Amino acid sequence: MSPRIYRTLFWLGLLLLAILALGLVQGILMPFATGFALAYVLAPGVGRLESYGVRRGLASLVILIAFVLALALLLVILVPLVQGQIVQLITKVPSLVRWSQDEVGKWLVLLQERLPADDVGKVRDLIGAKLAEAITWIAGLVQGLLTSSLAILNILSLVIVTPIVTFFLLRDWEEMVALIDSYLPRQSVETVRGQARLVSDTLVGFIHGQALVCLILAVYYGISLTLAGLESGLALGMLIGALAIIPMLGVTTGLILALGLAASQYGSWTEVLLVGGIFAIGQSVEANILTPKLVGDRIHLHPVWVIFALFAGGTLFGFAGILVAVPAAAVIGVLARFALAQYRQSSLYDARSNPQEPGPENVTNLSRLR
Repeated sequence: MSPRIYRTLFWLGLLLLAILALGLVQGILMPFATGFALAYVLAPGVGRLESYGVRRGLASLVILIAFVLALALLLVILVPLVQGQIVQLITKVPSLVRWSQDEVGKWLVLLQERLPADDVGKVRDLIGAKLAEAITWIAGLVQGLLTSSLAILNILSLVIVTPIVTFFLLRDWEEMVALIDSYLPRQSVETVRGQARLVSDTLVGFIHGQALVCLILAVYYGISLTLAGLESGLALGMLIGALAIIPMLGVTTGLILALGLAASQYGSWTEVLLVGGIFAIGQSVEANILTPKLVGDRIHLHPVWVIFALFAGGTLFGFAGILVAVPAAAVIGVLARFALAQYRQSSLYDARSNPQEPGPENVTNLSRLR
């Protein structure tokens, strides 16, 4: 067995063991994954403050407190604005269900004129059963989220443990990076560093780009739906912006809620079509301008790959898996491009070529995976 194959098997085995270990502790991953994500985002600010002569421990504490205060200030400003709309949106759900049942009843009356009574009865019973199942499932989910001891424990751990984890990671960030660097294989250290820089650039691009997309969508839908006269329009806009971190989830959820609310509020197809037009314009701008320019060109990841990564992360590790899904996808994407570059310079691709290990410069200019 050649040394290269041995090294490859070693790293693959180490990766597999890491995945298995994470699977065993997935129930407690959320505060640590959140803390790592916050530390990664805030680390440049700590480094900049440290460059002015502030000790790293104090700089980490100052940056973390500033972040918490900014988040609290944002909540203090936004919560009063949308609190009433959120309550109104929740109280609208029963009337929305009743309106849906009435509309279904009207369509069933029309069907009775064209179909046998037995068939219409079966359709009515089926729709009623499915609606009851959906309502029961939603109610059970909400009740479970509010009353589950595990959910309460997760929330408490997120609030208490996450800031502690974030602080220590920020304080010891440079030492951890140096420690990891010291264990890198010396013959490949520059190559690994180059790939790490590519991964870092990808993650920073995703965070900045997706945050801008979420903000723009929240402002657009909040203002547009409010101007259209839709009740809870501002709350819906914020919900869409928050869920836009997962491709298609925000706009799909918002569209279903907005169309239902518009139909029950106005009772006219004109306003329903107006709301639908707002979403059509928003989705067109997001898909063709915002996401490609602000996210896609920065992270070199196809949206389908991002969606798959989010679903896979959520299935394997729950909510914590969703948090680390895109960073993991970015790492896999960078490594895949590196592997393809190595393959194209090997004798497996062209027997006339001289195999050589490509450095970071050989990977940077590769066309991105699509």
